[in-house]
Amino acid sequence: MSEYVAEHVQDGPGARTRNGVLRGALKDGVASFLGIPYARAPVGELRFRAPRPAEAWDGIREATAFGPTAPKRPYAPPLAALLPDPEVAGDDCLNLNVWAPWPATGPGGDGPGDGDTAGGRPVMVWIHGGSLVHGSSAVPVYDGTAFARDGVVLVSINYRLGVEGFGVFPDAPANLGLRDQIAALTWVRENIAAFGGDPERVTVFGESAGAISIAALLASPLAKGLFRRAVLQSGAPASRSIATARKTTEAIAARLKVPATAEAFARVDPERLLAAQTAVTGKGSPFISGNPFFIAVDGDVVPEDPGDALADGASAEVELLMGTNTDEYRLWFVPDGHADRVGPLGQRLLLRKGRIPSGTAKVYRESRPHEKPGEVLGAIATDRLLRVPLNMLADFRLHSGKAAATYLYEFGWPSPVLDLRACHALELGFVFDTLDLPETCALTGPDAPRDLATAMHAAWVAFATTGDPGWRPWDAARPVMTFGPGCPTLVEAPREEERLAWGS
Repeated sequence: MSEYVAEHVQDGPGARTRNGVLRGALKDGVASFLGIPYARAPVGELRFRAPRPAEAWDGIREATAFGPTAPKRPYAPPLAALLPDPEVAGDDCLNLNVWAPWPATGPGGDGPGDGDTAGGRPVMVWIHGGSLVHGSSAVPVYDGTAFARDGVVLVSINYRLGVEGFGVFPDAPANLGLRDQIAALTWVRENIAAFGGDPERVTVFGESAGAISIAALLASPLAKGLFRRAVLQSGAPASRSIATARKTTEAIAARLKVPATAEAFARVDPERLLAAQTAVTGKGSPFISGNPFFIAVDGDVVPEDPGDALADGASAEVELLMGTNTDEYRLWFVPDGHADRVGPLGQRLLLRKGRIPSGTAKVYRESRPHEKPGEVLGAIATDRLLRVPLNMLADFRLHSGKAAATYLYEFGWPSPVLDLRACHALELGFVFDTLDLPETCALTGPDAPRDLATAMHAAWVAFATTGDPGWRPWDAARPVMTFGPGCPTLVEAPREEERLAWGS
């Protein structure tokens, strides 16, 4: 690190990026640099436009507080109490955070924060979920301290959400949120050595909409070479045509009584736009119909459906770790009473609406004789949207004979909170090893097993470091590492009869 930086960051760890010098905070051998801009604020003439690189600054930039979050509204009750979603005001929402072991030395480097460091530590880049309308890198559960403690440089990013990030307009680029993610990954490649990270050992990982985004990045030529490994937690490849993805934008335009163009939307006050967006999309979820935002097949960032692209061999060289939670659906079906309200007739109607084959539904009913109709429906939805597609992707990669290793897991520890069991998002506090935080306890309760968090977190660290999380890669016997209940256990072909009920 240069003498200039050392002199001017004497009160904290410093790092020289391509845009300028940062001063972070240091605690127990972990340095944190928060709110670092990777692109310019998407306002004014840059609203509804592709991200532009961040501007340089003079002197020392303080990086000790989270940057602004993307425009969004909190989760509606009762989810708001289970999924804390902080909001930080400001326009510069295209920012990221870095947690790193300190001092940040690496092979060929001469000290902390040396931008010329060669090699270095493995890097993990976190892309948060939230149905493309919620979430941020400031969520306390996503604190990167434990990863840095264990030798990983952890990066978490913000990206544009809702209509600002995934609206589809005739006069603006599609998938702006994905373009933001690619811009952030480009920043990582260009700057992470300044924090002791190895730009050639980047693992991108995300949950829910974050995992869906990563599936699209795996299929995107614009993201080629930006990461070496990927982790998909509770999210499978998914997209829609431009015409279908545009329907949500059109519904918001109709509510606002403006044309469905970026030019017209840019003239709408952001708060008014958020209100209209919430009115249109607020009653939906990944498991309940609504008017969600989608990743659009735009012929550019996403040239074709990501599932098709990955089945055809896209990113075959990237090592994958993928998995689901046993009771994903319960986050939506249980707190609002949906699981109890659905009776046998309602189940049949919803299955018909979802075009679920009667033979498939019959297998689930027979294998779950003591579960309520709503719970059986939820299990079907979990498998259709998540477990079965990820199994199919693993099979495609295996049968190609050319893909890098693929690993599958299932998180099954049952939370006692509201009888949520192993619901969607429950694994996050275990992966980040943040069980002690009150925001994590909202979903896990106060007595979650810390040894299970230690094991799961260690598997993610091992995968980022070596490409091997510690169990057998996917093969014809279908090995799945199950994290709870009890100790981690490798199980072959769990609930295979239900999976086979979906056919080929």
